[in-house]
Amino acid sequence: MSELQDPIYKTDALIAEDIDAYLKAHQHKSMLRFITCGSVDDGKSTLIGRLLYDSKMIFEDQLAALEADSKRVGTQGQEIDFALLVDGLAAEREQGITIDVAYRFFATEKRKFIVADTPGHEQYTRNMVTGASTADLAVILIDARKGVLTQTKRHSYLAHLIGIRNIVLAVNKMDLVGYDKAVFDRIVAEYGEFARGIGIGNFVPMPISGFKGDNITTLSANTPWYDGPSLIEHLETVEVDITADQAKPFRMAVQWVNRPNLDFRGFSGQVASGRVQPGDAIRVLPSGKTSTVSRIVTLDGDLDQAVAGQSVTLCFADEIDCSRGDVIAAADQPPEAADQFEASIVWMSDEALIPGRAYWLKLGTQTVSATVQAPKYVVNVNTMEHLAAKTLELNAIGVAELSTDKPIVFEPYVSNRTLGGFILIDRLNNKTVAAGMLHFSLRRAQNVHWQALDIGREEHAGLKNQKPAVLWFTGLSGSGKSTIANLVEKKLYRMNRHTFLLDGDNVRHGLNKDLGFTEADRIENIRRVGEVAKLMADAGLIVITAFISPFRAERDMVRAMLPEGEFLEVFIDTPLADAEKRDVKGLYKKARSGQLKNFTGIDSPYEPPEVPEVRIDTTSMTPEQAADAIIERLLGWH
Repeated sequence: MSELQDPIYKTDALIAEDIDAYLKAHQHKSMLRFITCGSVDDGKSTLIGRLLYDSKMIFEDQLAALEADSKRVGTQGQEIDFALLVDGLAAEREQGITIDVAYRFFATEKRKFIVADTPGHEQYTRNMVTGASTADLAVILIDARKGVLTQTKRHSYLAHLIGIRNIVLAVNKMDLVGYDKAVFDRIVAEYGEFARGIGIGNFVPMPISGFKGDNITTLSANTPWYDGPSLIEHLETVEVDITADQAKPFRMAVQWVNRPNLDFRGFSGQVASGRVQPGDAIRVLPSGKTSTVSRIVTLDGDLDQAVAGQSVTLCFADEIDCSRGDVIAAADQPPEAADQFEASIVWMSDEALIPGRAYWLKLGTQTVSATVQAPKYVVNVNTMEHLAAKTLELNAIGVAELSTDKPIVFEPYVSNRTLGGFILIDRLNNKTVAAGMLHFSLRRAQNVHWQALDIGREEHAGLKNQKPAVLWFTGLSGSGKSTIANLVEKKLYRMNRHTFLLDGDNVRHGLNKDLGFTEADRIENIRRVGEVAKLMADAGLIVITAFISPFRAERDMVRAMLPEGEFLEVFIDTPLADAEKRDVKGLYKKARSGQLKNFTGIDSPYEPPEVPEVRIDTTSMTPEQAADAIIERLLGWH
């Protein structure tokens, strides 16, 4: 065991002797990103504060402010409260807890570090996932007095799920249990049993005290029974993920096409894995076009080689199609492209997952529309049970199938975090609602392909002497959608136009008779109708649909199914009071009395179109006038 010394990190003497030489050496140090996680009040912020303090990364004015704040709002009596170095929000200081992720930089002689202090409270689990997404190592803290808690298990499971291979089990506050080896051994044994159950093969246990500084920078005399490394020593020597990534096949997602002038065209991005040199054969996906790398360009000049972690611009020997979202890969080891997957999903939104609803899926530099099916199961992090579920609530961890509107280039998350990790974004408010990890593409995605047909939609439409279209009527129940749609079809029929009317009530007697009126069922109802309408438009017909279709996202989903210019959104704009007065079917009366649940306009929302192609004000137009206006727009549009 090394000679015991004062638990303060000794800074490099080179700083004082030759600052230029120090800065040059500092520039080329490796970088380790790690997180501290665990349950509430396990000492995560205090530990990071201690690391910053001991590595001399605090300016004198910060130190003076820390000492003053510790006396005023600290939780350590009159002693320095290191947690205040990290917990900067007023709410954090008032409550003595961490709420948001805080990133801090520090350095030692051997390595640079970025540490993310993540909150322990269950309601802030999403913040922990954010911090873990870029980490190479996780320090799981456990309060020696409390042992392994639910959040300890939750954070460990998430860290493993996100692909963090290096786990440090830091049993903190050993000073409060008298540095008892039996307590430490009991906690390590309990955690070890849990870790093996979730697939964590190895972890490094160490007894520490973030407040007192035991085993943080140097080994402590208070734990003579511990012969492992100090925390800093382990952090300085552990292998970073970027080293392992460099040994994998070459992958680079294109962030933008660099075209400053007519003589230069390059493709910029960060190398996700592997290495590349001028002359290497590459393949651009999903197109599959091949070429060779002619130059590797950076601001500081051309490189002979680029490796994982570097941001570069690649130039090709051939002029091939390549744009943002494409992936450049080694020609002989390309990744897959698919549109259906199984994935683990961590739900981060207060609003639950709505199966079937379209979300934006962002994977690397690719952004596509995606729908998530009802989860196969959710995971109970305490027992590791797989529980049945119809949706995903806030902080739920589940496995579900998802499909995208076009193939995306991917690799399983365990192989490549860049091409396997994604986020889901709500299309209406642009909030990130989930983080996910792709497992594999579904077999049906590989086995089912579009069959090329000789007679296409142009031929079908030409035979009918018309251009196909979908007139999508939307509005409240009782607004007059079916009445006006029926008139439109009659008038088009007299004009020898080939049409078909899909009415909401009629469809629910057949195609959609298995669906109810919950939000998820309404979405599936519109999805099916949209697919049918698309097929009919492919047959050359003018399709008229009359559905409430209350959600903007689903109407946009149908619009995206059709070629540009073939979807006409017709908003039958009737005030709720007028629709309720008509109440031909007596539905509003039932909804008001509570007999009819999930009724649009009463206890289920209606999202009116923002910019419909046609808006019909039923308070100022007769059905005949409305039908004429719609037909005029349709034929003029054609």
